[in-house]
Amino acid sequence: MGILVDNVSKVFGDFKAVDQVNVEVKTGSLVALLGPSGSGKSTLLRLIAGLEQPDSGRIFITGRDATYESVQRRGIGFVFQHYALFKHLTVRQNIAFGPEIAKQPKNRVENRVEELLDLIQLKNLGDRYPSQLSGGQRQRVALARALALEPNVLLLDEPFGALDAKVRKDLRSWLRHLHDTVHVTTVFVTHDQEEAMEVSDEIVVMNNGRVEQVGSPADLYDNPASPFVMGFIGPVNVLPSTAPIFKGIDHLNPIQDQVFLRPHDVLIELNPDRTTAPATVLRVIHLGWEIQVELGLEDGQSFTAYLSRETFRRLNLEPRQQVYVKPKDARSFAEQTV
Repeated sequence: MGILVDNVSKVFGDFKAVDQVNVEVKTGSLVALLGPSGSGKSTLLRLIAGLEQPDSGRIFITGRDATYESVQRRGIGFVFQHYALFKHLTVRQNIAFGPEIAKQPKNRVENRVEELLDLIQLKNLGDRYPSQLSGGQRQRVALARALALEPNVLLLDEPFGALDAKVRKDLRSWLRHLHDTVHVTTVFVTHDQEEAMEVSDEIVVMNNGRVEQVGSPADLYDNPASPFVMGFIGPVNVLPSTAPIFKGIDHLNPIQDQVFLRPHDVLIELNPDRTTAPATVLRVIHLGWEIQVELGLEDGQSFTAYLSRETFRRLNLEPRQQVYVKPKDARSFAEQTV
């Protein structure tokens, strides 16, 4: 067992930030805490780190009850969004800081620093200062500094939030590679669904202080447990169950008035059949790797479809063109709030 959060709650004044949360993080896994602002994900991370104390419940780290242990005794490496590197220290000195404070032997510290510089691919920049590095390089140094003391658990709070989109994308792949190399139990907070799905083994989806669902990226996308999860993990159209596009679907819950349809699950044809509904192309948006098509039904409802470039070329769609649509898959839920 890497981390076990057992029925943990945390209240700030009259705000319940974390509400009876149960989460297990397997040893050596990489888990994302995903949710909107105010969902409780950062508070949960701080509770695991020991930066906050729970009002109730227990927290176990590597099988040991760490609920009331100090931050120092938990064996945790923590990386914040804004690096928090020492500006007056070089890259090498920043990475060596923790082991030196712990009074580790000098040769061991030096070997560990060189090993980490190689791991973060900055071996030739060890004598530079943080101000001489790019944002992505500074974040890698922050990660190396957190790993320098060989922690049992690595916690990352929005680690790429301050970086531009291209750098974030590059660092996601790098973080996954780093984790596969060091195998340290890792939990990271993000509000970016794509980031969570690309990097993590499992995702904990949080909302209003509670866990909505836990699962692999594929499980959450294919089998969402609630409207919130379906709406948060990837794009979705929400249409009334009476919309003509759903006329051929028998498995939808008949008592619900909303149906959830992924844009990738919209099929567009040029000729009608008994399972299709007529629609009008309202707008075509070229996103590079795929095409977004906005469609309107005869009853005035509008929705979005995503097509591959090959499918779009085959259909040769243009605004105001009439087409025929049907869902490849769609869902309804007992709960109605997205």
